[in-house]
Amino acid sequence: MGNIVIEKSAKTVEEAVILALEELKVTEDQVEIEILEEGNKSLLGLRKPKEARVRVTLYDYATEIARDFLEELFDKMGLEASIEISDDDEIMHINVMSENSGVIIGRRGETLDALQFLTGLVVNRNNTTYKKILLDTEDYRKKRESTLENLANRMAYKVEKSGKSMSLEPMNPYERRIIHSTLQKNKNVETYSVGEDPNRKVVIKSAGR
Repeated sequence: MGNIVIEKSAKTVEEAVILALEELKVTEDQVEIEILEEGNKSLLGLRKPKEARVRVTLYDYATEIARDFLEELFDKMGLEASIEISDDDEIMHINVMSENSGVIIGRRGETLDALQFLTGLVVNRNNTTYKKILLDTEDYRKKRESTLENLANRMAYKVEKSGKSMSLEPMNPYERRIIHSTLQKNKNVETYSVGEDPNRKVVIKSAGR
């Protein structure tokens, strides 16, 4: 998101601050307030009244929130891990480095997905704009994506040769999307999903059947 800085003018400092808070949709304890002009009233109409002016800064604490949450969580799990975070306007990339990466990944990435989901909840709880979280360790997601693409192409080849539909193992929405996307341009097969999460899976069948 980045820091947001706005300036507001009003008859009084208090009114200017209220205008800024309303625009940012935050409370006073979430921002830093700098008074640029105190403002003053006219003196018997001899001079023009001067408006108060304030500068209000909403700092982006999202990376700090994410780091603190994960460090505390890993500490409770008894895991030693270092965390690297890069952040842009829409996506926060978090890379976790640990000798216990297998524990962090979990079965078919389930623990990694859970950590990513929980971090997103914590970061976006008081955020003014939604921040997408992408959490990874040991390049697991890239390797998993490559594995799924190879699996999709291999299964599609078998379906083309046999003419019989094939069901893949249950996958989360992200992984199912990789399968569908990989085979989208293959005109010889079609894909669709069946079942309910967490047991929802992709079926590959011959096109037109």
